[in-house]
Formats: sequence, structure tokens, C-alpha cells
Amino acid sequence: MKGFDAEFTDLDHYIRVITERIWEGRRIDDIQRYYSDDCAVETPSSVSVGVQPVIEGTHATLVAFPDRRLLAEDVIISGDERQGFLSSHRIFSPMTHAGPGVFGEPSGKAVFARTVADCVCIDNRIVHEWLVRDQAAISRQIGIHERDLAQRWLNERGGFHKADMPPAPAPYVSFIDPQDEAAAYADAHRKLWAGTALTSTHHADVIAAVPGGEACVGVVALNAFWLEMQSAFPDGEWRVEHLVANARPGRATAVAMRWRLRARHTGAGRYGAPSGNQVEILGISHADIERGKVQREWVLIDDVAVWMQVLKAAH
Repeated sequence: MKGFDAEFTDLDHYIRVITERIWEGRRIDDIQRYYSDDCAVETPSSVSVGVQPVIEGTHATLVAFPDRRLLAEDVIISGDERQGFLSSHRIFSPMTHAGPGVFGEPSGKAVFARTVADCVCIDNRIVHEWLVRDQAAISRQIGIHERDLAQRWLNERGGFHKADMPPAPAPYVSFIDPQDEAAAYADAHRKLWAGTALTSTHHADVIAAVPGGEACVGVVALNAFWLEMQSAFPDGEWRVEHLVANARPGRATAVAMRWRLRARHTGAGRYGAPSGNQVEILGISHADIERGKVQREWVLIDDVAVWMQVLKAAH
């Protein structure tokens, strides 16, 4: 790959190796080597700019969860050497809540959570990143409802404050895949927010991971999850920010989609009584498609960040 160290055979190899070095190998200093000095990172509740916040965040996570592992489930790739690559990296993390941090005093509980990191990679460095972690899964497993954790964080931080995410550096441009499978997947989710259930795009026995470390087994259960979401935000503006399908001979086609919903919380549903607050949901979805239908799906939403926006004082 042009601009990358010769040891890396492709972007999948690059992402897996540097993640293993930083996290499994605890080579925190490698962040300075593999992240650009002005890298911007957006999560559902924060935006940071610069490599130092990445280093500090990694240290803080390892204090709270010193045995945390990052097990790669998939890396779904788009882009090229000319305009920059994007890796949509789905990670499963088993860990023990053994130290103090944002989740409070150590509970000693063994927990797990998924994360998806969308990283723009140019010239051997991550230069821009969107990261969504299932914080509600961690919260529930250590014995705190995500609503209560959200209120605690609001109290500690003096409200919900999130800066604007800077644009990704040139020459990278967001990729929207025109292939039929990718386009149909995005269109089905666009229709979800208009109240149309998933039907033809998903297998009847689809298995989907959803927020809180939960799973929906079957399209009926998955539609029930989305109905709760749509009921809470009945008039939202939903848009796709990134979409790609990776065809893999002999395997399922892997789809990655980053999306954003902006809406007022005007309906009863997943997040309690309507607050009327403006809410933004940054989500990343992965899917395995076989014989034209979604067989497995992973929906990454940070329910703690959503609850923070629902519970914050109205302005």
C-alpha cells in the first residue's frame, strides 16, 4: 500500500496489527506513530482533536479495565491509496471492571461490549475517526441502568456538551456504495424511520446484536426494537454518512453503514416519556448478507449518550 510501512499487506492487516500492538501489547506510545497529530475523533458524546486525547483515553480505559482485550470480529474496507482508506472495524471486548474511572469505583464484574471504529487511514496513520461503543452493555453488566449512568455523567460534566466534528482531511471523501446490496440495506433503514418494518431485506431468522449487549432473534424481534426507536423519534432526519459492501467469495457479503439521526424526543418509546429535547444519534451498523438477505446484523448505538440528551435540561 502506497505510503504505508512495507510490513502491511493490506488495510485489514494494518488495522489488526496496530490495534493489537496498542491494546494487547500495551504499546501506548505507538499511538503517536499511528495517529496523526491533528486526528479528530468523534464519539456519540464527544469530539476531540489531537493525538493526546487518544493517549489519555486509552490510559483511562486501561486503568478501569486493565485486562481489556480487543478481539477483531471484522474489518470492512472502502477507499483507495489516492483518496484514503476507511476501515470499519468491529471489535468484541471482554474485560474486568477492576479500577476506578468514568463507570465509578471498581465493581470487579466481568463484562463485555462491542465497539465499531470507522478510521480514515492515509500514509500509515489514522487521520480521522468515528467511534461508537455499546456503553449500555458495560453499564448494565456492572449493575447500573444506562439511564442512571447518563444522569451521573450529566451531573459530573455539567450537562451535555459536544463540539462540532471537523471535516475529514483532503483528499478523503465519504464513500456511498451504489451496489444493489448496499443501497437496498440503506434504503430499508431509511424506511424504518418512516415506520416501515424490515421485510424483504432481512431473513426471517436474522440474529442481530442491539444496544445493551442484547440480541434480537428473528425479524419480528428486530422490528420490535426498531419500532421502540422510531416511536421515540417519530419525526427524525436520518441520513447515511458512509456505506460500503465488501463482496467475499465463498462468504457472506459484509456491509458497513455509518448513519446519523437528528430528531426531537417527542414520543414514548425506548427512552421513556417524551422530553422534547433535540437528540442526535450517531450509529454504525454492520451486516452479513447471504443470498440477498441479512442473516446477521450488529447495530452500534450508545444508549448512554442518547439518555444524556434526553435527560439534559431543555434549552
